[in-house]
Amino acid sequence: MRISVVIPTYNEEENIGKLIQDLQRYGGYHLAEIIVADAPSNDQTALRASQAGAKVVVADKPGRASQMNAGAREACGDVLYFVHADVDIHPDFAQDIKQSLENGYQMGCYRYEFDLQKPILKFNAYCTRFDRIWCRGGDQTLFIFKAEFQQLGGYREDHHVMEDYEFILRARRNLRFQIIPKNVVVSARKYEYNSYFRVNLANMTIFAMYFLGVPQPTLICTYKSMIKVEKYGLQLEKQATANN
Repeated sequence: MRISVVIPTYNEEENIGKLIQDLQRYGGYHLAEIIVADAPSNDQTALRASQAGAKVVVADKPGRASQMNAGAREACGDVLYFVHADVDIHPDFAQDIKQSLENGYQMGCYRYEFDLQKPILKFNAYCTRFDRIWCRGGDQTLFIFKAEFQQLGGYREDHHVMEDYEFILRARRNLRFQIIPKNVVVSARKYEYNSYFRVNLANMTIFAMYFLGVPQPTLICTYKSMIKVEKYGLQLEKQATANN
């Protein structure tokens, strides 16, 4: 079993080098390659990723779904592992994924904890152990057989928000899914820049609107009106333009 790690990036020069080094350190024989699928960024994300030993590809359309699909198309491994650039992976990731797939699961993810130890954030993290769609998300990292990913047609590129939820829902109709009972560490930067309640309210609002069938451009505009996206706002702006 060989794992191709796919990392969608946008202005992640501060994080990408460490993540690549950790993947290389812990991946061992099972790590086939690391692919950074850039937006493209306005900073030195691509350069630092390349210098650290990753293969860099640039998506031909804006949006994280397009980026992840672009990375998957370049992958040579038989397993895809999608990881966000600001996540600290679990040191056992290669063995955990191997064991899960050998046990008959075809895809899965981790639980998570935040890099900021505030009690109120621990509630969100605790919920990721439950097998409910509202407890899922791209921050938890997602692994899947490449053949299964291709059969499903990958991520929907007309989805610029909620792309992870849509894919997981679609995949789980036919595939066995495991939540590995270990934690990756995710960044709390969005909560720090806004507030716990503002981010959770925005997430719940977008979640409800999505399942009510609200169009993607409206979802993006609503999300941008509810929370500050800091330097990541340009990517959302590109996505909104692409949807119009």
